Amino acid sequence: MDKNIPLTEAVFYILLAVRTPNHGYGIIQEVERLTDGRVTLGAGTLYGAIQTLEKKNWIRVYSVDTESRKKKEYVITALGREVFEEERARLEELLKNAELMEEMKEND
Repeated sequence: MDKNIPLTEAVFYILLAVRTPNHGYGIIQEVERLTDGRVTLGAGTLYGAIQTLEKKNWIRVYSVDTESRKKKEYVITALGREVFEEERARLEELLKNAELMEEMKEND
């Protein structure tokens, strides 16, 4: 298994939220929307994760708005998409196996 996965839930949702360019507050809002408010990213968590993801080259700065407090937009990289897809496939396998076990249990 790739040493980059499993991803934390926060990292998974951050990568999902930057599939198109998005800024920090937009990422927070997108994650809350996607999870119906179940996951709320604090600024410290988000920006710590962003720094790590940039170092790993999973996301990159897309643009900087110099007129709006230097607000940065981030976007997922090809490597980030690859890691995300590996994690998505891993999660799908987990669900498939859970469903198989449930079917086997029902048929006993």
